[in-house]
Amino acid sequence: MKKLFTFFSVILSLSLYAQTNDILSLSEYIGYVKEFHPIVKQAQLVSTEGEIKLLKARGAFDPKISVDYDRKKFKKTEYFDKLNTTFKIPTWYGVEFKANYEKNTGIFLNPEANVPDQGLYGAGVSVSLARGLLMNNRMATLKQAKLYTKQANAKQKLLVNDILYDAIVTYFEWLKNFETQNTYNDFLSNATNRLDIVKKSFNAGDKPAVDTLEANINFKSRQLDLEKAKLKYLKSKLKLANFLWLENNIPLELEDNITPDLNTLNIIDNALNIENQEVSMLNVNNHLKMKSLNYKKEGLLVNKRLKFNNLLPRIDLEYNFLSPQVRNLSNFDTNNYKGGVNVYIPLFLRKERAELKLAKLKLQDIDFVISASRMDLNNKMRNIENEISSTNRQSQILTNLVVDYDKLVKAEERMFILGEGSLFRINYREVKLIETRLKLIDTKNKFLKSKASLYQMINNQDNDNKKTIQ
Repeated sequence: MKKLFTFFSVILSLSLYAQTNDILSLSEYIGYVKEFHPIVKQAQLVSTEGEIKLLKARGAFDPKISVDYDRKKFKKTEYFDKLNTTFKIPTWYGVEFKANYEKNTGIFLNPEANVPDQGLYGAGVSVSLARGLLMNNRMATLKQAKLYTKQANAKQKLLVNDILYDAIVTYFEWLKNFETQNTYNDFLSNATNRLDIVKKSFNAGDKPAVDTLEANINFKSRQLDLEKAKLKYLKSKLKLANFLWLENNIPLELEDNITPDLNTLNIIDNALNIENQEVSMLNVNNHLKMKSLNYKKEGLLVNKRLKFNNLLPRIDLEYNFLSPQVRNLSNFDTNNYKGGVNVYIPLFLRKERAELKLAKLKLQDIDFVISASRMDLNNKMRNIENEISSTNRQSQILTNLVVDYDKLVKAEERMFILGEGSLFRINYREVKLIETRLKLIDTKNKFLKSKASLYQMINNQDNDNKKTIQ
């Protein structure tokens, strides 16, 4: 019932939004992506998987109870009746505590299985003195699981930030195509008015028929350009809708009257919440990708220490105090015990030496990857800084060019009306004006994308001081 109420609440809010405001701002758009996008939700499964693996690794240190019961009876003769129960507590450093109870009866028992009538209690410890003391499979698995959890959290954040970056860039493409469509629509209106003026002048005998033909060609050309721009705009709008979802993985479609915010360029820093943030303030070593690679390297170091530890001989020592009674601890003394030592030494250690070499090769490989990634991130940070400053300067120059070209076109139109200019020169000037306006739109789009890259780089910083979109 709660989910159904939430669903209808969102639908109602979107309906009211569409009726009262036909502009979808960047902040509102990102809010929907972060809240409902299925891949953003799926990214949370990565960290969940790491937590599950960590829980599994900790299970190797769980206390264990084992019961071994064996009985044989044939032709009313009890050959044996054996019960052996054990409680073990494994610890971190190759030490295992053990408590045991054993009770055996029967006429065909192995002599070493003979115990007092009330049974035999035991309490002791087993220790690995060489291999497995400072590093063993259980310790290595648990350490690697902890590192994997941290690595999974870093990957989750990277994945979410990648989705948000793609969503933001898609919004900017939608905005670019919307502005392009408006540009062609404006010039189609100019071509329509110019065609009407030329026709009236031709009917009045002031203009030749060729001017009406040229004006009509220009009008049709503007119609064609507008149709192409509309198609691109519709494609970008559909692509944008891929990032808009409701609860329970319900896709959301944009109404025809919903448009992007044309003021995005002026509020981009506030929309992305990156005010007063510069590339020079970022540290490549705090990047989530570098953190993830370093966690991976730490896991490989654990594996290397394990393989190195396997070169040592296996010396397992076990000692158990024995007593027929367990109520009084004084019954356990050194005179009654069960102990032993197990020594295992491979002569050539070829398997162990090969595994150690492979572990070292993996470490060398990850070092190369870390170095290459650090250089790549440094270059990306410099590129972002250069793109922001360069595209900003280009936008200023193109803005001035658009103003100048617009004045030139209007001057040509006045001369044409006064009979001193030509329609060809107006169209030529106007084509240059259109090209410059489209270049300005494209340059602004590149500037916005570089801001999106800065936003992604900031969000990929693994520190408490970074800003995120609320």
